[in-house]
Amino acid sequence: MSSAAPETTAREVPVGRDLTLDLARVTCVVLVVFVHILFTGVGRGADGSLLIERTVEAQPWFSAATWIANIMPLFFVVGGYAARAGWRSAVARGESADAFARVRLARLARPAVPVFVFFTVALGAVRMLGVDPALVDVVAVGVGSPLWFLAAYLVVQACAPAMMRLHERHGARVLVVLLAAALLVDGFRYIVIGGLLGIQPVPPVGYGAGQELFGVPNIVFVWLFAQQVGFFLYDGWFARRRWWQLVLLMVAGYLALWGLVSLDGYSWSMLANQWPPTTPMAVLAVIQAAGLTLLHRPLTALMRTRAAQGAVFLVGSRLMTIYLWHLPVIMILIGIQLALPMPMPAPGSAVWWWTRPLFLALVLAVVWVASLWLVRFEAAPAPGAPRFPGARACVVAVVVFIAPIIGITTYGLDFPLAALSLVCTLAALWLTGSRRAT
Repeated sequence: MSSAAPETTAREVPVGRDLTLDLARVTCVVLVVFVHILFTGVGRGADGSLLIERTVEAQPWFSAATWIANIMPLFFVVGGYAARAGWRSAVARGESADAFARVRLARLARPAVPVFVFFTVALGAVRMLGVDPALVDVVAVGVGSPLWFLAAYLVVQACAPAMMRLHERHGARVLVVLLAAALLVDGFRYIVIGGLLGIQPVPPVGYGAGQELFGVPNIVFVWLFAQQVGFFLYDGWFARRRWWQLVLLMVAGYLALWGLVSLDGYSWSMLANQWPPTTPMAVLAVIQAAGLTLLHRPLTALMRTRAAQGAVFLVGSRLMTIYLWHLPVIMILIGIQLALPMPMPAPGSAVWWWTRPLFLALVLAVVWVASLWLVRFEAAPAPGAPRFPGARACVVAVVVFIAPIIGITTYGLDFPLAALSLVCTLAALWLTGSRRAT
């Protein structure tokens, strides 16, 4: 993730590359997979009826655990570190901000194409077969829940060159402005929209207006804040702090977090604060950046081992495939279990909890087999003369790509939104693609 040129080693690790950041990204994705497995409580009751529940969310300790286990802010922090390193390399090669954004869009949109094809075909098929719409909605909403990341991450990565210029000119003042903007969005959403106007949340059925729509601007402010923290991480600001200063920063961060969620509107669960993103996610980004820095020495020692490097590089080469396909695989495996005459532990039982790590290994193994073909979509296309030069086409492509995904995250995955997302993803790739050589 550093901009340094590669040096030939046993594993061809670029000089100066901080492998702990690669480890953090891989750990974040694997943890997301495991948490989604814990959410997916499916079994049969004593009378043979189907049981579907969000098992882990019903646990009394769940909200407290999310203060540590919700590591999505860290993913954006690490993304900011990578963007700063990547942009420096791009500038050295003479690349423009437009070219930088096009590559980032391709790396997110290309892996999304097969998953949107799958969702469109699967949801279209269950429509024609007349499967119970209530059951389809329960499954589809869960399967589509991680897609918000595609939209949020592309927004911040596309803005990264401009945000780095602001970072170099204004430093921490950019963080202050972004944090203030996030607080204003939250205040308007909770106090004005929800309180004074009494607008209710988005209805569970249909595409009606709701309070969450007024929090959508924080996709920009909150996640740009987290990315900006990553710029400070790359510059060594956190590394220059003493260990006790980092501990104090984390304590102060958690106190600020406690103060925020004590206000009306915010949830005590960091998962609920994740969409639309709220200011607590920005605070978590600082806490997690400090925590990662505290763990840097032992993680560096771990990443000197060949076993750790091999595992991280292997998983890292298929990171988007794992992220996008793990929930469809979870649902397919559960469907197979339900279809076959085999015992299923009751969700929340001791047996169910003990078998979750085994189920995680099975999910990762199946995704790995699928990735042998799907991984081709993770590779960025060969550079060439853009079909539509200039920033305008790139901006349009970003908007076209993220709009239906925001719709999925707001209203849940269904056939129309899946099909629209597929069309828009292909359109975005076409707009930012290269002309064929003549």
